[in-house]
Amino acid sequence: MHSNDSNGSRDGNGDGTGNGNGSAPTWDVLLLGGASGLGKSRAAAELARHSGAFVVEFDDVVAALHAATTAEGHPGLHHFDGLDDPDALPADRVLELQIATARALDDALLGVVRNRLTVDVPAIVEGDYLTPAAAARAAAEAAGQGRVVRAAFLHEGDAAGISANYARREPESGPQERRAAVSARYSHWLADQARTHHLPVLDCRPYPTLADRLRRALA
Repeated sequence: MHSNDSNGSRDGNGDGTGNGNGSAPTWDVLLLGGASGLGKSRAAAELARHSGAFVVEFDDVVAALHAATTAEGHPGLHHFDGLDDPDALPADRVLELQIATARALDDALLGVVRNRLTVDVPAIVEGDYLTPAAAARAAAEAAGQGRVVRAAFLHEGDAAGISANYARREPESGPQERRAAVSARYSHWLADQARTHHLPVLDCRPYPTLADRLRRALA
């Protein structure tokens, strides 16, 4: 088990992610949530580089669970099955299904966090389907064991900004404006939920300063 000093910091330097020279961060697990197209993976990679943390792509867990289950056994994980073109659905319906899927994955997130806490290597879990409610539960459960789980949620309420990011990241697919519009609405929902649970919410832009702003938010 990691030892903790009197101020809750694992390394004592107060910056939340180590000093940039490989020292341990102040948390055992960091949960980095947010809608699609906000730069979570890049931010997680930079934080990991500075802290020596292991990165868990929660989307990989989601894909594995989807492949290993059926709609009959786990309907909450298969809301989008059988839809030839989810983008053809009304935006409200897509958002509703996305939120339902995220909530169905809450126990999976808790399982990932519990597993990461069995090893003495800090971890960053990032993904679209992390809910603030599950993050708060994970933090409370870890605190009861003398461990530290922190969470932060990235936010972008402007669909045009997300669309531009999609175009840069996936140029072969174009701007994906409908997908970006749903992502922006999901981002608003996540941000509202995060604030309800007293979790930090950070604007994803400007992207070049995002990792530094995350470090300060976690201090």
